[in-house]
Amino acid sequence: MTKHVLSGALLLIACFSACKTQSPTATASSDVRQSQGVYQYRDEDPTHKPFFSDRQGVIGRNGMVASAHPEASQVGLNILKAGGNAVDAAVAIQFALAVVYPGAGNIGGGGFMVYRDSNGKAYTLDYREKAPGRATQNMYLDSLGNVREGLSISGHLASGVPGSVDGMAEAHKRFGKLSWAQVLQPAIDLAANGFALTERDALGLNRIRIDLTTINPGKTYFLKNANPADTLKWVKGELLVQSDLAKTLQRIQQQGRAGFYEGETARLLADEMKRGTGLITEEDLKNYHSVWREPIQATYKNYNVITMPPTSSGGVALVQLMRFTEPYPLRRWGWNRDSTVQVMIEAERRVYADRAKFLGDPDFVKVPTDKLMSSDYLKSRWTDFSFAKATDSKAIKGGMVPGYESLETTHFSVVDKAGNAVSITTTLNGGYGSRVVVGGAGFFMNNEMDDFSVKPGVPNMFGLIGNQANAIAPNKRMLSSMTPTILEKDGKLFMVVGTPGGSTIITAVYQTILNVIEHGMTMQQAVNALKFHHQWLPDKTTFENGAFSDATIQTLLSRGYILEKLTNTIGRMDCVLIRPDGSYEGASDPRADNTARGY
Repeated sequence: MTKHVLSGALLLIACFSACKTQSPTATASSDVRQSQGVYQYRDEDPTHKPFFSDRQGVIGRNGMVASAHPEASQVGLNILKAGGNAVDAAVAIQFALAVVYPGAGNIGGGGFMVYRDSNGKAYTLDYREKAPGRATQNMYLDSLGNVREGLSISGHLASGVPGSVDGMAEAHKRFGKLSWAQVLQPAIDLAANGFALTERDALGLNRIRIDLTTINPGKTYFLKNANPADTLKWVKGELLVQSDLAKTLQRIQQQGRAGFYEGETARLLADEMKRGTGLITEEDLKNYHSVWREPIQATYKNYNVITMPPTSSGGVALVQLMRFTEPYPLRRWGWNRDSTVQVMIEAERRVYADRAKFLGDPDFVKVPTDKLMSSDYLKSRWTDFSFAKATDSKAIKGGMVPGYESLETTHFSVVDKAGNAVSITTTLNGGYGSRVVVGGAGFFMNNEMDDFSVKPGVPNMFGLIGNQANAIAPNKRMLSSMTPTILEKDGKLFMVVGTPGGSTIITAVYQTILNVIEHGMTMQQAVNALKFHHQWLPDKTTFENGAFSDATIQTLLSRGYILEKLTNTIGRMDCVLIRPDGSYEGASDPRADNTARGY
């Protein structure tokens, strides 16, 4: 296991001489204070609060699950209560989400797992999708070299070879305790018997009705009525039954990995691709395999950060962000005060520029992971930082190293009684993926091909810029922003964290961790806290309404920052914190249906 160790003291001395020469002051009149673990927010405006809601965390001592849907969280908790370990629960949650959260939970997509066992040994599993064997670098360009809009986002050509089923089979084979049949059964029951739609479930399915009928002519999957011309809409509380998906899950239950990548399901998927000029073949499916990779481990003060290596860009980026931040007294400056925010924005600007230049599938390109996180490199990236004014993103390129990415993703975190911990982020990419439903199999396919650099310098659906390192190639994994992460404190399990959010995943995870470590928030408060985001290009900082006080906004504007208040939200966090007394605090995001369950 590779361990990238760099102490805070060394970083402070070696990295940023600017920290000594600048004397920033936090002029915003807001503060977050902790009093015996209870937070009080103070501001000139008594109506200004730093939190999206006042939701409280769930406390348990024997196990904790936090996921995007109440049904899936209950499935995970039931598995833990039945004697399963964290991996058993995670596998059960993954398949349950494929039923109850079709917009992002999936068997037609892929993801990443970070696992830390109760002895402190860490593992990472890459079950990211792959480009089909017939994919080509210019497959989305016309004869003039221009991008053909929409082809990498919707329809059959947008899909990569799914990895979720193989990833879960691999994880369970290596670490599972209960039988494969037992951890699959809850998802089968939910699909066959149906589950009651939440209001958000119903709204999502109604929103994509036109796409469903356009991209899937003749099919009635996920429509309220068997007649596609019927305009009846789903409403909260109605039962959604998915009989074809139940049969698909039964084949996986009975045959394991082969129940998806070979036989009837593989034939149905390949036939679906043929119907819509997609590229995935039965051979592509049979040849797909997830990969165990060496975790990135890096210190931040007295914490150890365990996170994903490439093909996730999230791990490298998270470590860079935290090391850029480490020398500065964020705790003294205060949560989202002007100097705190400025350091974080400038770190994000540089990290996303590096992401665009260097990150890709390590099986195809040399990714200078260690160098990108080294003190000398980070120091060189920080030389043009000034508290006096914003850096111009046009002046920031991907750094020079010698020799040398849906909003509708989903994350879940699990800790069992023994202290085994799982952090998984998985996705179809955009909401409901490519909107293609596999006929006879009943599940959505991903649109992950858009996470490649379709053309160098052209942004993807999340506005992220890519380069040659992330160019399309047959059997190559596309770059991801997913950042499943586990933290240790003084060698002991401390936090399990992650979120969906497309390009905002990295910055949301970064802020949530700092909210606990630097600003003393509980896990649920760190999730509730309002957030902001900068991704190099476009050169602007977006923020949730209320994330910045008026004074902070005025200070940042005076220093040349471009700010944009969002009408939506950032993140759908699902996290677990180990409290000082050894109990678990489950924190699920109030911005959606996310739910924590513990006992």
